[in-house]
Amino acid sequence: MTRIDVGGPWFEDLKVGQVFDDAPPITITPGHTAMHQALFGDRMRLPLDAPLARAVTGRAEMLVHPNLVCNIAIGQTTVATQRVRGNLFYRGLILQRPVMVGDTLHTTTEVVGLKQNRRRAGKPATGLVALRMTTLNQHGNAVVDCWRCPMIPLRDPEVDTGHADRFDDEIPADLDARSLARAVPPWRLEVFRERAPGSAMDLDVGTTYVVEAQEPVSGAPELVRMTMNVAMVHLDASASSDGRRLVYGGHTISIAGAQLTRAFPNLVTLLAWRSCDHLAPVFEGDLLRSEATIHRVTPLDGGGGMVDLHVITSAVRADGDERVLDWRPVGLMP
Repeated sequence: MTRIDVGGPWFEDLKVGQVFDDAPPITITPGHTAMHQALFGDRMRLPLDAPLARAVTGRAEMLVHPNLVCNIAIGQTTVATQRVRGNLFYRGLILQRPVMVGDTLHTTTEVVGLKQNRRRAGKPATGLVALRMTTLNQHGNAVVDCWRCPMIPLRDPEVDTGHADRFDDEIPADLDARSLARAVPPWRLEVFRERAPGSAMDLDVGTTYVVEAQEPVSGAPELVRMTMNVAMVHLDASASSDGRRLVYGGHTISIAGAQLTRAFPNLVTLLAWRSCDHLAPVFEGDLLRSEATIHRVTPLDGGGGMVDLHVITSAVRADGDERVLDWRPVGLMP
């Protein structure tokens, strides 16, 4: 009998220029949005309020929450990273156009850099992989474009692959300003200002909002399955280096995003992530809290503006709080 192991590539199997495009496209349904809301309780208005969304966006379909879009897009990239030990960071993520319920998303993942880590006694041999992910909708229009960096184990802990790429050469240090400007949708923000109470642009750079409400991490495997994430470490504790099931990074980001809407109840949408660093692992049952600092405010013609935020999320633990997420999203305010 022939035996074929199905588990995804090891670090040695990856090559610069390699493309993974075989993840199934996903048509976003009301079931996806309901599941997202049940997991995170996000208070962003437009994905919740159909009459307001129709008046602001001019579309009959409901708007999909941008973090749900990102979770699905990232989940589709995990065909390349089924053996991942953890994702270190995201860079340059731009939500290039709004996604509506009924849209179908397909993501292509390209290996753009490889760097074998230095061996550490008692630790598995690993390498870092720079991936560029590009998500298109059913019309072939770009929806998400970004880079991420997972850590992948080696099949042979003694092998020297020679991979030593400088990721600075493949991953831009910041967002492209023109691409970010193009990501601002042509919505009627004046309607949002009229209908949403307290939606003025009264934002002071340097102000930090500390969200008192803390959120437990629950339903982690359900989000993994819903987003077609096939990274083994999120479902199988034995695949983790310390024997505990690791929470999908998008889960932590989505909890931080939900806490962000408590501080900024009239956040219209998210346009981009300048960066996102996972500082420490998160486990199901952790209690998370966030604080957000206004870094920059850029007014837009016709009212409203872009707000650069710096979000720090910490896990509240018996032996002391630990920072787990450093996230720099760009939001649209009315």
